[in-house]
Amino acid sequence: MIRSVMIGILTVALVGTGFWGYKEHQEKNSILIKSENNYQRAFHELTYHIDLLHDEIGSTLAMNSRDRLSPSLAEVWRITALAQNDLGQLPLALMPFSKTEEYLYNIGSFSYRNAVRDLENEPLTDEEYDTLVALYEQSGEIQNEMRKVQSMVLNDNLRWMDVDLALASEDEPLDNAIVNGFKIVDEKVEGFAEVDFGAGSSELATNDEQIAANLVGEEISEKEALEKAKVFFNLENVNGAEVTETGEGLAYEAYSIVIPDGKHDTNVVMDVTKKGGYPVWMLNERDIAKQSISLNEAFENAQAFLENNGFDSMKLVDSKQYDNIGVFNFVGLMDNVRVYADSVVLEVALDEGDIIGYEAFAYLDQHGEREEFTQELTVEEAQEFLNSNLEVMEHHLAVIENQLGEEVLCHEFYGVIKNDTYRIFINAENGKEEKVEKLANPEPKYRP
Repeated sequence: MIRSVMIGILTVALVGTGFWGYKEHQEKNSILIKSENNYQRAFHELTYHIDLLHDEIGSTLAMNSRDRLSPSLAEVWRITALAQNDLGQLPLALMPFSKTEEYLYNIGSFSYRNAVRDLENEPLTDEEYDTLVALYEQSGEIQNEMRKVQSMVLNDNLRWMDVDLALASEDEPLDNAIVNGFKIVDEKVEGFAEVDFGAGSSELATNDEQIAANLVGEEISEKEALEKAKVFFNLENVNGAEVTETGEGLAYEAYSIVIPDGKHDTNVVMDVTKKGGYPVWMLNERDIAKQSISLNEAFENAQAFLENNGFDSMKLVDSKQYDNIGVFNFVGLMDNVRVYADSVVLEVALDEGDIIGYEAFAYLDQHGEREEFTQELTVEEAQEFLNSNLEVMEHHLAVIENQLGEEVLCHEFYGVIKNDTYRIFINAENGKEEKVEKLANPEPKYRP
């Protein structure tokens, strides 16, 4: 009897110990997963902020207006602070990374000091401009090395917890892919020439109430909305489609439509306004097969789509390719002047050439009658307000929204400084530098 009781007690104790051990193991794994996720987030945010830093410094080089230069330098300082914060969250405390930390600190200090001073009365000296040029080139090198490390992390599914363990270990030699990658970054910074630090288009925000005010026409039924969708996107049929009214939260009423795409075993999802029956957006997230048409052929399909649906006088201003999808941004033309507010974005699949994405929030928000704009400056006169280092390649007249939310007529210049392309808008009335954008270069393929 006593023997049975003892066996029972030991069994309970053993089970209890096992359960306690299991719980401890689970809690430990939970902590490790949370730490790994935090490290991954900080690392990818650091890479992103290094990208932003490079582009924003590049934008300052193309600016000629002092009132535009100050906020851009302030943005450089802000991005630098974010990058430093990201860096501080990585498990690199035991690894020498002081050169990169010092470099980020110096960029932040330089940009802040010059952002808060009166650049109108005390403009940048030639030496300070040379410093910006050097910082831009050097930040590009850091960006390139960071992208290599990021590619290696993603391709090989590397874990940051292994970095933590490797750094905590006193075993030599220390051999970890991420650690080695960061050492290369730090050595790259250490090899930079000494820099004399001395003593960067926002998209138009759409307004639901404005969209509601711009809508014209009679209200349509669910059946009419479905027929509108079929014709607009040239769908073979709308069998099995579901139509519901959008919920509260929008100033305009609309129908949400889900149409099965039997050919690709997916759904076409879209919104159509009740008043007037205007398609607002559409998306077909189907799998895209191997590319079979060029980006130019996809553009022709997108342009034909707009023309077939009554979008008169639209001009392509930007096109990009993401994997096997072409993305095209069109803006309206008014007497051959580009109106950037009247924008429509289309996505075209590069396997079959069909429209798989459409977005017209800005067009519905901004399209309408406009007052006539006065052009006071000729192209040649406007060009005098450009940075002297910019080699102009292309010119247009365009209407954009300035920082005060006002539409202004501008001379739109495309130009290059060294290997980078910029789009610069000069006010056609007073010569003010309204906006400077550094256009993205072709994305290199990073291999570990």
